[in-house]
Amino acid sequence: MMLLPARCERVATSLNRTVSCDTFPTLDKPMEQRDNLKFLVKLGKTFTETYAMLKELYGNECLSRTQVFEWFKRFKAERLTTEDDPRPGRH
Repeated sequence: MMLLPARCERVATSLNRTVSCDTFPTLDKPMEQRDNLKFLVKLGKTFTETYAMLKELYGNECLSRTQVFEWFKRFKAERLTTEDDPRPGRH
């Protein structure tokens, strides 16, 4: 049995079915980018360096400059989680 990334596993569980990672090819891309972004902030990289590295790594699938900046600010302020904040009306 292949282990799925945590987010794929939660979606698969909520759908009550077995799925492969290929079913959700881009589901973990934003989370992966946030993890990498957090790592670069911890290394002391500037926003410009961080954004350039993410663009080089992810190309057209990179988070927007605005999204990268928002997450960069959050991690600079010592935010620990890469999960989205809860929003009203969402479960």
